[in-house]
Amino acid sequence: MKAEIIAVGSELLLGQISNTNARFISTQLAEIGLDVYYHTVVGDNADRLVESIKIAEKRADLIIFTGGLGPTKDDLTKETIAKHLGLSLVLDNHAIIYIEDFFKRMGRKMTDNNKKQALVLEGSTVLENKHGMAPGMLLTTESHSYMLLPGPPKEMEPMFQFEAKPLLPKLLLDENVIMSHVIRFYGIGEAELETEVQDLLDNQTNPTLAPLASDGEVTLRLTAKSNSEDEAWKKIEELQAEILNRVGKFVYGYNNDSLPSKLREILIENDLTISAAESMTAGLFQSELAAVPGMGEALVGGMITYTEDVKIKQLGVDAAIIEKYSVVSSECAEQMALKVKEKFQTDIGVGITGAAGPDGHGGQPAGTIWIGIALGDLKPVTYKLNLSGLRNTNRIRTVKFTIYYLIRLLREQTLSKI
Repeated sequence: MKAEIIAVGSELLLGQISNTNARFISTQLAEIGLDVYYHTVVGDNADRLVESIKIAEKRADLIIFTGGLGPTKDDLTKETIAKHLGLSLVLDNHAIIYIEDFFKRMGRKMTDNNKKQALVLEGSTVLENKHGMAPGMLLTTESHSYMLLPGPPKEMEPMFQFEAKPLLPKLLLDENVIMSHVIRFYGIGEAELETEVQDLLDNQTNPTLAPLASDGEVTLRLTAKSNSEDEAWKKIEELQAEILNRVGKFVYGYNNDSLPSKLREILIENDLTISAAESMTAGLFQSELAAVPGMGEALVGGMITYTEDVKIKQLGVDAAIIEKYSVVSSECAEQMALKVKEKFQTDIGVGITGAAGPDGHGGQPAGTIWIGIALGDLKPVTYKLNLSGLRNTNRIRTVKFTIYYLIRLLREQTLSKI
């Protein structure tokens, strides 16, 4: 089955907003093995929308629309599709009750055009909108399936994930089970990873293998088709074992894992606490950790030690160390990690110092970063980064590398050593 995504809205063509919906939906479809070959954007014009639908029908089985379900005259997606398919629009009772209750709760008058949002394609499966007013819908004909979703991402994303996505496997052939599994890598570039698995990419049949790079991370999506979940998973496991044998040291997680969520999981499983002293990242590392729910069980606190004076007087770094080696050095990062661990009485202390750019710092060129990690009673370890991005890009990459090195270090150590 092939899918095409049609985003409706003149504001997209004018550049007033970005089409993040297509990216989100494509990612979600990839997880269940549905291929997207085309993204289309069309303005609020019925004739041009019909033209786009006709083109999509020639090359896709599933056509997903986002936008154009609102109450105004330029919201014409479902009206245009209904006319194109020769269908009527009918009032969905659940949706109209929800909309009326919303206006009552807000103490606002409901205008007649708001009732338009409760209209759905006759014979469609209605997708409940729990974060807005206009419901979505899924209609299947003998030749195609049409899915209509609201435009605002805060409404579209949860509707697709929880209402629409579970319905999609039923559109596939009954005898096929499609299962996808994502392996997540850090510390290896896309080109290097592809080189390591090039023969697997060249010879793929079932399961298929698809690389994707974003924000310094690389993923491999393994998708298997079979008559049962057990058999599909067996195919994935066999391919995964070969991949891990080659590049397993760069793997940090799977599927919906993120670097911070995986670190939290390891910290909580091992009952470990963590603190950090940050210079060039200025709290960004702790902020990234705190974005993960439940991180408070492990993250105790930390300090922003941006200046040399604060490093010495507040954190307790030895002035002689800075004078001899500079603030951008392995020795300074190690001391920062040890001192913050001691000050906050945690199992792990992290020290981050460096020259984010655009200018050098501490006698070191821009992009020189040192990360120190003090783990239990073990000898502290330090890692050097030589980055070449813009200032804030270097700061973000430093945070990700710090989390990655923590994950790798914690996996290498047994609890008896910590």
